[in-house]
Amino acid sequence: MTTHAEEAQRGERLPPARFAYDSRTWKEIAHLLINFPVSLIGFVYVVTVLFTGGMLSLTVIGLPVLALGLAGARLLGRAERARARGLLGLRIDEPSPLPRQGDGMIERVWNALKDPVGWRTVLYDFIRLPWGVFTFTVTLVSLFVLWPVLPFIARLLTNADRAMVRGLLSPSDELERRIAELESDRGVVVDTAAADLRRIERDLHDGAQARLVNLAMGLGLAKEKLLEDPDAAASMVDEAHGEVKLALQELRDLARGIHPAVLTDRGLDAALSSVATRCTVPVKVAVDLAERPAPAIEGIAYFTVSELLQNVSKHSSARSAAVDVWRSETRLMLQVTDDGVGGARLDGGTGMAGLSERLGAVDGLFVVESPEGGPTTVTAEIPWRDRT
Repeated sequence: MTTHAEEAQRGERLPPARFAYDSRTWKEIAHLLINFPVSLIGFVYVVTVLFTGGMLSLTVIGLPVLALGLAGARLLGRAERARARGLLGLRIDEPSPLPRQGDGMIERVWNALKDPVGWRTVLYDFIRLPWGVFTFTVTLVSLFVLWPVLPFIARLLTNADRAMVRGLLSPSDELERRIAELESDRGVVVDTAAADLRRIERDLHDGAQARLVNLAMGLGLAKEKLLEDPDAAASMVDEAHGEVKLALQELRDLARGIHPAVLTDRGLDAALSSVATRCTVPVKVAVDLAERPAPAIEGIAYFTVSELLQNVSKHSSARSAAVDVWRSETRLMLQVTDDGVGGARLDGGTGMAGLSERLGAVDGLFVVESPEGGPTTVTAEIPWRDRT
């Protein structure tokens, strides 16, 4: 199977240079002749920016001037990438935009000063002037003296240009991948939080709130009948008492769904043991932790195991299940196994995909091994954070 990099490399593969002057050769020649004025402009710009920013760095405005210069260098890099795409046929993506973290001037200046894209562009423009002079001179002389072999010379020189653009102006694959992951994870976190808020609102509206409204109406009717028919009023009060108990139970269940008190007070061992008692199959819980993780990590682990045990109850047809929790260096490990029918998948509609996305949003891992006929083993990893 070919990788994306191999496909991109095939897409950039150039036809061999020939004695004939085709359109690609003329584009390469044009690129080499433009190198000198473009490199001169870039060199003058970066020298001016570095000199001005360095001289003024002893004053208040020095660093903002340097940050503004680096932002301008990004524009020069964009122009060079466009020139390489148009004249050299180089497939190269644009780096991610400068992050806009923080609304204050200090945060924005600091983000610009530590921007690797801007600094790599400054380096590119600084070292390009001698190369621009050389390529311009060689190409111009070859047009009149060495024109029969100019296509080969142009290909050799533009290959060096392609290497410089790829090395200094292309986005960092690892950095860009990480940025894309973080942007995706941020969207998952926002969507999950919004869904949880809607669920809590729906549960309050349809459950406890409705029962409390019925309770208020029942008590009002009982108050009216208290003098006329004490027996009927007493019966209504009894019904209202039952409604109060149901409303309290629903509120307890809702609070447990937000963050159970037993988890806060006694930790994962007691909380997961409590969850296991509500499972329809016997569950063996083993928690091997020398210390408790941060509350947020405990909450993620608790709700992950809770949802997995709900899947065991609803879908597995298992006779027994087990939950194991332990720490492995900087990771909190969770493993839920059952001896059911198997066949669980991330796209199976049992909430597995949602769990995988939520764990991925916190740099966690989620692995499902569930062959047809069972058993099913679900392993989750969560970054460990110490409790403060």
